[in-house]
This record gives sequence, C-alpha cells and structure tokens, in this order.
Amino acid sequence: MNQTEIINIFTKKTLGLTFVLSAAAFAFAQEKVGISGSVVNKSNQPVPYASVTFSNKANKLFSDATLTDEKGQYRLDLAPGAYDITIEAIDYKKSVVNKQITAAGNIGALSVDPETSATNLKTGDIQGVVITAPSTKPYKVELDKRTYDPSQDIVSKGGNLQDVLSNVPSVSVDTDGTVSMRGSSNVRFLINGKPSALLGIDDGANALQSIPADQIERIEVITNPSSKFEASGTAGILNIILKKSKKTGFNGSITGTLGYLPQTNLNTNLSWRKGNLTWFLNGGGGYRESKNTSRNNATYFDAVNATDRLQADQESITESKNDNYNATTGLVYDISDKTSVNASGTVRTFDSSNYGNVFYNYRLLDGSTPSTRRENTGSNNNLAFQGDFGLDHKFDDKGQNLSLSLSLQSSRSYNDTNVTQTESNIERLTNLINQDTTNKTLVGKADYELPIGENSRIEAGYRIDINQNSYDNDVSQKNAPFPDYYFLPTFTYRANYREVFNAGYVQFKSKIGNLGYQLGLRNENSQIDIKYQNLDFFSPRIDKTKNYNNLFPSVFLSYEIAKDNQFLVNYSRRIDRPRSFFLIPNPSYTDNQNIFDGNIDLNPSYVDSYEFGYSISKNKFTVNPTLYFRHSTDDVKMLVYSTDDGAFHTKPINLGTDDRYGLDLNFNWDATKWLKLLGNVDLFGYKTTGISDAPELNGETMSFEGSGFSSRARLTTTFKIDKTFSFQFQGFYRGAQKSENQDRKDMYAISFGASKTVLDGNGTLSFNIQDIFNTRAMRSITKNASFVRDSYMQWQPRQFALSFTYRFKQGEKIDQPKRKKDINANAAGDDQQAPM
Repeated sequence: MNQTEIINIFTKKTLGLTFVLSAAAFAFAQEKVGISGSVVNKSNQPVPYASVTFSNKANKLFSDATLTDEKGQYRLDLAPGAYDITIEAIDYKKSVVNKQITAAGNIGALSVDPETSATNLKTGDIQGVVITAPSTKPYKVELDKRTYDPSQDIVSKGGNLQDVLSNVPSVSVDTDGTVSMRGSSNVRFLINGKPSALLGIDDGANALQSIPADQIERIEVITNPSSKFEASGTAGILNIILKKSKKTGFNGSITGTLGYLPQTNLNTNLSWRKGNLTWFLNGGGGYRESKNTSRNNATYFDAVNATDRLQADQESITESKNDNYNATTGLVYDISDKTSVNASGTVRTFDSSNYGNVFYNYRLLDGSTPSTRRENTGSNNNLAFQGDFGLDHKFDDKGQNLSLSLSLQSSRSYNDTNVTQTESNIERLTNLINQDTTNKTLVGKADYELPIGENSRIEAGYRIDINQNSYDNDVSQKNAPFPDYYFLPTFTYRANYREVFNAGYVQFKSKIGNLGYQLGLRNENSQIDIKYQNLDFFSPRIDKTKNYNNLFPSVFLSYEIAKDNQFLVNYSRRIDRPRSFFLIPNPSYTDNQNIFDGNIDLNPSYVDSYEFGYSISKNKFTVNPTLYFRHSTDDVKMLVYSTDDGAFHTKPINLGTDDRYGLDLNFNWDATKWLKLLGNVDLFGYKTTGISDAPELNGETMSFEGSGFSSRARLTTTFKIDKTFSFQFQGFYRGAQKSENQDRKDMYAISFGASKTVLDGNGTLSFNIQDIFNTRAMRSITKNASFVRDSYMQWQPRQFALSFTYRFKQGEKIDQPKRKKDINANAAGDDQQAPM
C-alpha cells in the first residue's frame, strides 16, 4: 500500500471515527446519575469552596471530586455504588462519611467541625482555590498581551481560524488571507505557545482554514512581545490556544456545519479526566469550495514598434474544492502533586483540486487586438505530523518551576498544475508544473522560574529551533504543433533550506508600590544555509550561508491607579526573518505573465517598537487606548517591474525605512442587558523611504517614498433577545493608503450571525452570512515611468453557513491552586502552554 492510498483511507475514515468516538463518549456519560448536596458547619452555615472527594469502594475509576460554590453547594455525576466521602476545608477538620449512591437527587448536607486553632478567616478569602465562571467579556488586557475569547463570536460559528481572526481587535485579514496587525503583515503564529505543523510551512490562507473555530479556546494578541518569546515577527505574535477541558469525567462537544459556497464540517472536542490522568481528542474535517477572482488592467507608455503593447487586460477566476481533516490527541499524567508529564500527537491532511481561467486581451500599436487564454487545472495534497512531549515540575509551592518540552514536526506538500495556453482560439503551448515541498522541524525548550520575595521573580530559558525545507520544482513546456515536452531551465530547480536558531533569555519582574516592571534580554544566534541549482547550465549552483547574532531587549512598565485601572508602557526590539520561499530565486511559476521571484540576498528587517497605553475595566465597560510607534530598518519592499516579453515580475528587496505610528483603541461595552458592543479603531500614520535602481528596472528607478494617514475600524454589535437567542452584526473598514508608486483603495464589509440555544442548554443552533453586500475586495493602482496597472482581487465572495453544536458534559470544572496575585505574571501567555 503506497503513501497516497494510506492518506486516502485516513481522510475517508476520519469523520466516521469522529462520530464513533463522540457517540461512545455520549453513551459513557449517560451511565452516571446526577447528584447534589451541600457542606455546612455545626451552626448549619454553608462552607464555601470546600473539597468533596467521592471514593468508589468497588472501582477507583468511578471516583471523582468537586468543590462547593460560594453557597456551600456542589453538583456532579457519579456511577451508582458505595462511596467514602471526604470533606476538607481551611479551618475545618477533615471529615469522612459513607454513602450509598443509588439514584439521582440531593444526598443532603455534609457537616464539618472547626479546627480548635481556627483562624476564623472566611474560607472564601483563600488564595489556594479558584472557581472559574464563564467570562462575559470577550476581550481582556494584561501587562504584555491582550486576550480574545471567540466563544461569543456568533459570526464565525462553524467557520475556521481565518474567520475568527477577522473579528479579533488589532488584527485584520486581507482578501487573500494575509493576516496583519496594525498594518504590518509580519505576524508570528503560535499554537499553544509554539510553532505547529497545523499551520504548515508558510502560514498561508489554506493553513488558517485548517483549524476549525470550534477548537479555539482563546487568541492572545501580543503586539509587543517580551524577551521570553522568540524575536521573529515584527508586527507581533498571535498565540492560538486550543481547547482542553479541565472538567472531571467525560466531556465534549460535536459541531456540524452546512454552508454555501458549498461547505460541510464536522468537528468534535472530547476529554476524559479521572484521578491523575487527563486524555483529550480534538478532530474532524470537512469539505469546502472557494472562488478567487482577480483583474489587472495595464497601460504601457513606452510602445515603439507595431507589435508593442499599448494595453493589456487580464481577468483570472479560479474555483477550488478542498478536503481538510485533522486530529489531535494527547494525555497529561500527574506523577505527583509537583510533577506532571504530557504527550500529544497531531495529524493533518489538506487536499484540493482547482480549475481556473486567465484571459488576456491586448491592444497593440498597429491596432490589432489579439487575445490569450490560459486554462489551469491543478491538485494539491498536504500531510503534516507533529509530536509533543513535556515535563513540568514544581520545586515548591512558592512558584519555583521548571518546564521542559520537545516538539517534532514533519510536513510535505505536493502541487501539480497543467496549463494550456491558446492565442486567438489556437492552442500554442502547454505547461506541466510539479512542485514538491517537505519540511522537518525540531523545537526544544527549557524554562525556569524563581520567585524572590512576595513580588519579584526571575525567569530564564533556552530554546533551539532546527528547520529544514526542501523544494523540488519541475516546469516543462510543449509548443504546438510539436508533440514533445521540454524543461524550462530557469524554473526547474532543486533547493534546500536549513536554519538553526539558538536562543537564551533572562527577565526580571518586580513591583514597587503601584509600579510594576519587567526587564528582559534575549540573545538569538541564527544560521541559514541555502543550496540552489536550476537547469540553466549557464547559471552555477548557488550556496549561501547567512549568520546573525542579535540582542533583543524588552522593557514593560505598569502603574496601577486602582484595581483594573492602570497605565502601561513598553518597548521591545524585534526581527523580521524572510520566509524560506522568499529566498529561493525562482519559487513559483503558474502564470507566465505574473511571476514572483525570490531574492537569495534578502536580509532580515529590524524594528524598534514602543507603546504607551491605558486600561480601565469596570463591570460593564472595558476601554484600552494605546499609542504606538514602530521604526523599521532594512524594510522589505515588493519591487514590481516588466520584462521585454511584457510579463510582470514581483521581487522582495531590502530598501529604506518604514515608520508607523498611531492610536489603537479597543473597547467592550455591555450597554444594556440586551445590547453588547465590541470595537476596535486604529488611526495611524505612515512614512516610507527608499528609492530603488535595481538592475531589473533597466536604468529606471522606482520610488517607495510615501507618507499619509489612514484608519482601520471594526465594530461587533450583539443583540440578546432572551436567554436563548442572540444575533450579531460585525462591520469592518480599512482606509486607503498611498505611496509614490501605489494607491491602495479603501475596503469595507458587513457580516451577520444569529445563535439559538436549544435542548435545555445542551445544543446551539447558529447561522451566519459573511460579507452580506459582497464588498470585501482589494483594489490598488501601481505605476511607474513604463506602465500603470489597476488591480482588483476578491479571495472569497459572499458566504453563509448553518451549524449545530451539541455538548455532553459530566463533572465540574476544577482549576489548580494558584499563586498569589502578581501584577506582572504572564498568566498563560508565554511558551508554557498545555500540549496540543
């Protein structure tokens, strides 16, 4: 059985496996009965936050535990049988009673006696136990990040990560799937705090569509990362935290979606927690169609000969059909109260077939109007694996911790494209394009925390990244009426890319009165090796080695005026390393009139980022305005030029500087019981410098000078009709931007969603329409001395989807004890995330 057959079997069986596992979990959950009760003292007063442990005398697997709420009450599901019930609470003696559980119902009050040396402190005031209730605020501000909870995002229900990111404050998604933060697209993606095979090799739009929205617990927006994070990503980091239930027993949910453009999805999240062991499974998949439309209208100014072009109009429409499946399973085992190990595995497949037509209509100097048509048929197959292993150890209860992790990842991508070109309805040539890409990655990390006194902490760590990509690109051509194919030597090549990053960091956190501060320094050593050879025998093999060693400092300050009311000031230095395919001289060929060329001499860009913010959060209102300034050096610009055959080439180059400054305002307002508003407004200015006289311009120059002022805005309005029904409107606007050679037009879109809770709260029915008025399209005008080109691109037209979620649950949520509040604590936003 070959690899392709194995992949096909996997993709066909995944949804079936999803149904079977979900049904099995549901059946298991029904074997138990729901019981309730309370814990009281001798005065019959409730004892809040007491620990209640049920030990099954016949089978320890049926044992369970829970905590009482603020009223001393508890509720959980148990298998019928005989139990030893242990009650423990601060300032009370440990108590053990025997009970026979036979049927659902209230088992009455359990009484505890006070300690003889009781401190008379209220148990509810202790720091050791946390009861977590569902948050009503989808947006939260912390010292070094902002957290977005997509659970209340009705518009993206049944969608994917790309749909969710379209609603995240300070983040925007272009029509081609490019994600940017505050106008910069150099965003670093992490899954649970580390790079992931789920996002593939280059974090493209297909990768964003491979993660269902239903599997996302929260998104951490880190616009100015501390030294604890890797330094790549000058715009910042988006850390995607996937769901992992903390409830006891079997818990989970199933979500099915139907939509148009045709899409079907089925996803599930399952978990089982019993004693020291937690197991989880997230997975599913589906089918999705997409339609991409682009138009380019070019006018040339340098026509001399009769056959020279005066005008070229191009229209491209590509339709694709995609199958996407993924599954992640893992476990966490508590060896002791202080040590736990974890392991998880992920597999992801993405298959697509596409069909497209590109039409060219020309007007020549001699008055003739020839036309050309390129018909494209292609297929794409991706397969990715990832294994994660970790160990977490607490040396004591004061916060001295050590975390070790290892991630092994492998992915490969096959792309096959057939292109037939006809001129004036006569077949002229055929291209066969085969692109194979493989990637292997190793990420090893060690992080250590040492508390010093009540408010201070030292953090230090080491990280190694080893990435290896190989590219195998074959482009052959057949010219009519000749029957044989021959290779195009410039575009047929082999390339190997290897990068090794070694990094170490140290940072110190402390607090003096109301002033909190965090100082950090990170050192990264990067070595990149590129080997490239094409079939053009006149071009020698290229071997290129690049070495960088850089220091990246970070400073974070906070001043707390009152609770949930503080000023925030921070600074960090970042690096923008070119993506691997940007460094391959000829990375792509699908259209002989629009070609992207890599640049093996491309170097990193660096940015110094400053922020000054204010955050206030009350019961119904949160507002967070932030002034920011980013200064980039060796900024990467996209050089656009035309060749003698009339083709347009795009090539990245290091050129000049780029300054961005502005006001990023985020707010959340529960205006009334039935109206909630979540908004983001980014008012920003920009100034770009740089003039290119690259050899590709044939003696001309291209200016990238430009400055101006623009804006981005998003507003999500949620109307709550009653406890079971809500609907939502989400509006997006991006203002125009100009430079000396490019004018990018403004863009807006409005989406709608509605959600209805059914089946006594266990089910949710959702409906949404993305881009109601079909206006989400990118328009720009590019010009220089030789031509002016008007471009239009729409990645996806209007879509709608209907989804249904069913939740089956068992047991109560129990969080682990937490340390005393530390205003500088990085909650869960660093690399210390649970396994995938």
